[in-house]
Amino acid sequence: MKKVYKNRSYRSLVSNKKLQTFRVAVKETDLLVRAETPVETETTDLVLKHRTPLERYIEDNPDFVDRLTPLPHDPLAPPIVRTMIEAGQKAGVGPMAAVAGAVAEHVGRDLFAYSKEVIIENGGDIFIRTTFPVVVAIFAGSSPLSAKLGVRIDSQGTQMAVCTSSGTLGHSLSLGRADAAVVISESSALADAAATAIGNVVSNKADIASAIRLGEKIDGVAGIVLIINGQMGLWGKVELVRLPQN
Repeated sequence: MKKVYKNRSYRSLVSNKKLQTFRVAVKETDLLVRAETPVETETTDLVLKHRTPLERYIEDNPDFVDRLTPLPHDPLAPPIVRTMIEAGQKAGVGPMAAVAGAVAEHVGRDLFAYSKEVIIENGGDIFIRTTFPVVVAIFAGSSPLSAKLGVRIDSQGTQMAVCTSSGTLGHSLSLGRADAAVVISESSALADAAATAIGNVVSNKADIASAIRLGEKIDGVAGIVLIINGQMGLWGKVELVRLPQN
């Protein structure tokens, strides 16, 4: 699991003028939401709907947070917890590696009741369902490639996700040194967990190929972008675009 700078200045790098933009923050959850209308109250209610059972599950299962390896299925767990466990199993990591993506995914799905166009960013993990293409900028810290490239996503009304893990930015755990491990998937939870798994095995540019081989074996991963310093590796369904520079 990972985050980027606490001031979240990278949010200005993902823009779309067709939708209303608003922020919803509940405890550690800090969402930037784009939808057809500014449904802040409804979004806040949905965050609480999914956070509350997750918090209660963690209270009853304190090892859940620190677990770095996959957990077995728990059919009695809340839906968001089961999503996190399944993502962790597929990626070979602990369930908390999927928490930001899982929150974005569950809230995003529920927001379909209010808006057919939804984009949610949660700590660098982005849930997308739009009828038009969007470009997600790749923020890679001090890498010379940072904020110069983006990933074009054309979800055509189906849900997609772009999630990023970094070993050089933020306060959350990563075992590697990748500036950005970006994963594209239909599931935000899986993309979040897979980005962590891929980023964990990158210590230097020589690890790019083996990390991508690991990622392409994870069921549900559609594309990978891996950046360390000035080096980049790509795999799968990735459409890169150059971003305009000020």
